[in-house]
Amino acid sequence: MVIEDYNEVYQLWSLTKGIGLSGADTRENIDAYLKRNKGLSFVCKTGNRIIGAILCGHDGRRGFIHHLVIDEKYRRMGLGEKLVSKSLERLKQENIQKCHLFVMKDNELGKEFWVKTGWEKREDIRTFSRNI
Repeated sequence: MVIEDYNEVYQLWSLTKGIGLSGADTRENIDAYLKRNKGLSFVCKTGNRIIGAILCGHDGRRGFIHHLVIDEKYRRMGLGEKLVSKSLERLKQENIQKCHLFVMKDNELGKEFWVKTGWEKREDIRTFSRNI
């Protein structure tokens, strides 16, 4: 994924139920994220049209996946798993040994996908956030 993909990817995120967008997802913020985490995020295209995307990065210790999305018409073809595999392989190349992700509480389809693809739901952690 490159910043030139932003408008099309953001539209796909916006149209996908279960994706939580915020001020952190502005073009400027995504540009900074992609620069800081070069080569970890990917898009999936058919022709010139983006039909899937994954936003991935790390803090030097743990990887993080945000906003995995596949256009509804192209789901259940293994595209999401391919995007995840590409990002995980790149994290591994950067010596990141564990990856976390966030799923909105009411995103049943997302939770089903992650469990089906081998991710462990954590019951021992709670997420806290604060605007600064």
